[in-house]
Amino acid sequence: MTDTPARLLNLLSLLQTPREWPGSELADRLAVSARTIRRDIDRLRDLGYPVEATRGAVGGYRLVAGAAMPPLLLDDEEAVAIAVGLRAGAGHAIEGVEEASVRALAKLEQVLPARLRHRVSVLQNATLPLTSGDGATVAPGTLTAIAGAVTGRERLRFAYRAGDGTGTKRLVEPYRLVSTGRRWYLVAYDLGREDWRTFRVDRIGDAFATGARYTPRELPEGDAAAYLVRSMHRAQGASELELDVEFAAPAEVVAGRLPPHLVPVADGEGRCRLRGRVTDSVEWLALRLALLEVDLTVHGPEPLRARMRHLADRLTAAVP
Repeated sequence: MTDTPARLLNLLSLLQTPREWPGSELADRLAVSARTIRRDIDRLRDLGYPVEATRGAVGGYRLVAGAAMPPLLLDDEEAVAIAVGLRAGAGHAIEGVEEASVRALAKLEQVLPARLRHRVSVLQNATLPLTSGDGATVAPGTLTAIAGAVTGRERLRFAYRAGDGTGTKRLVEPYRLVSTGRRWYLVAYDLGREDWRTFRVDRIGDAFATGARYTPRELPEGDAAAYLVRSMHRAQGASELELDVEFAAPAEVVAGRLPPHLVPVADGEGRCRLRGRVTDSVEWLALRLALLEVDLTVHGPEPLRARMRHLADRLTAAVP
């Protein structure tokens, strides 16, 4: 990477992640030499970014909070406003707030001076949100700690409270945060149980990154969102169904109207087919298929075919 301004921006983006970066890893990420990284770190310091270096076998670089806001093109009022907004949205699982917002909050709070962090906390504590559902909320500090561990690929320790109130201590390799709109979930590999698990973030406490790095494992089922959906259905005792549905539309059209874990494949020109085992309820599948506005034929399973007939009869009776 020979474009110095672009390289500095990429380096700064990496350093704003709340973790320590070995010089060799930064050099590999930016495809430059360790000597170039040292020069670029000096340039960032000259620009006012407080980059701290530690020596030793596990030493490296990290961006720390300084006496004043580093030049992030934000004044104090703007920084406080953004932090408060992100904390409010992340802390109360407002629909539409995605993991990117949590990562942004983690980066911002990493470099906020103490006086601005205090202002953010005062404003947050003085605000009473209107919550819905079971009233479960998430501490913003917990979300940012998890987001930092996910991004930095560090093992995470936390206390977890199950639905029945049982408390346990967990050590996991965090894979991804998933927002369902009402709640946040962590998908992670549980080292104590030697298996993948999903955790409600509002039941997580005392979360902290251990500093121990790991190489992310491959999820057994699709992406994190699809895995969460499947695990939730399994927890609710849903039985597996052998799905077989034919669509008179291209695969990309149908896939764009279905959840991520339902993936049709092309089956002739302008047609596709959805086959495989699913744990979704028959009622839910029937409604999702009916809403597709695509001509389709349900070949199986028989409970779904019966539910589709029942749904068709009800709709027909509603418009005599």
